[in-house]
Amino acid sequence: MTSRTRTPIQLQINGHRHELEVEPRVTLLDALRDHLGLTGTKKGCDQGQCGACTLHVDGQRVLACLTLAAQVEGRAVTTIEGLAGEDGMLNAVQAAFLEQDAFQCGYCTPGQIMSAVACIREGHAGSDEEIREYMAGNLCRCGAYPHIVAAVRQAAVEAAS
Repeated sequence: MTSRTRTPIQLQINGHRHELEVEPRVTLLDALRDHLGLTGTKKGCDQGQCGACTLHVDGQRVLACLTLAAQVEGRAVTTIEGLAGEDGMLNAVQAAFLEQDAFQCGYCTPGQIMSAVACIREGHAGSDEEIREYMAGNLCRCGAYPHIVAAVRQAAVEAAS
């Protein structure tokens, strides 16, 4: 690969600036996992169908497998690794997922948590039905949905108080 096929980009990931040279077609998911070693964001279907790669760009839910790395240059990207506080204190949603046993194999959990944080922030956690509706883009092959809904509900109640 020649230097002409690679593009320099600067990414703001979890509050840290990263400079990379990537092919223009590299997805944000691949840039995170393969170039930065941030493997918390999972590669599930690689087609935007499962939600395993959900993360936040400027506070909004984004599927990293459908987003080019170059598209987020200059924007704030938050991955599952960036949710916990610098002191290691878990985000309320992460803690609720542990307390509610909202994972089995754990593969979908990072995307589920990122979606849950956005769901609560967007004000869509008023009822179990609403939580299910706004979390519908995240699939769990193990069927931990009742526990996931309970965790989102718990975190939403804690956020409201």
